[in-house]
Amino acid sequence: MKSDTKKGVLQPSELRKWMQQDKPFILIDVLPKEIYEKRRLPGALNACVYEVTFPDQMAAITQGKDGDIVLYGSSAESQDASEAAEKLSRLGYQRVYALDGGVDGWLKAGLSLEGENVRPPERLGPTVDLEDHLYAVNANESVIGWTGRNRSGKHYGTVKLSKGEIKVRNGAIQGTFEIDMTTIKNKDLEGDPLQPVLIAHLLSDDFFFVKMFPKASFILDAARVVESPTLSSPNFDVKGTLELRGVKAEINFPATVNRREDGSVSIEAHFDLDRTRWNVRYGSSRFFEHLGMHLVYDLITLELRVFAR
Repeated sequence: MKSDTKKGVLQPSELRKWMQQDKPFILIDVLPKEIYEKRRLPGALNACVYEVTFPDQMAAITQGKDGDIVLYGSSAESQDASEAAEKLSRLGYQRVYALDGGVDGWLKAGLSLEGENVRPPERLGPTVDLEDHLYAVNANESVIGWTGRNRSGKHYGTVKLSKGEIKVRNGAIQGTFEIDMTTIKNKDLEGDPLQPVLIAHLLSDDFFFVKMFPKASFILDAARVVESPTLSSPNFDVKGTLELRGVKAEINFPATVNRREDGSVSIEAHFDLDRTRWNVRYGSSRFFEHLGMHLVYDLITLELRVFAR
């Protein structure tokens, strides 16, 4: 692709000419400092676009907004340099260019780098290959967060897992989890005399009828790897059966599975459940009329953080 500095794109070959001609410009690596120190273009300075102080860093480096500024990031797939260019343009910088292809494009053009380790960094894949094992859930470390809502606001809190295990065999993932419904806690009303009233309400037969059904369970039937996920998006689709208040119903939700440095596995997920599928019907306008202040929305948001070794 030909250079088009009017559109703010600079080819590696043209940047190299600028360097050879001693053209006055400022070259900025917009990646985090630890990456900049490992490998960078010759003569580059650093201002990380991901930091909230990026405009201040640039102001300290440039001391003006009229000169030529060349920004570069990691690769053609990453929008780091273009994002930085947009930020600077909004701040009034007049001549800002993004290096086409970033560091990768520079290397592909046969040009050299400097730094502590100029070899390309290992590409961290978003998928996790779990070894065949029986993983025991750490109930003390794991937690389930919940949020319920109505017209006037929301309440949120936690409930604990009592035990669980995940079985991995020949790439197939299954598991069982037990939830101790007696551990329901509320957080937003801490210190408020209404807090114990709310908890008693949740424990009662209006909601989870914990005296009759002290345990809930989730049977993980299958976890399918998502095709080509990114590092910041879920990498598994989970399918299973939730038993709550004596009712069993299938659920599906996306989850992020990671292997931790100590060899354990973490699972994180955020999703909504329609509580009425498990006969938790208090305040639902599907089943009752003229609810007034007692109306409660059907969807409950769950946040799972499960750790297993």
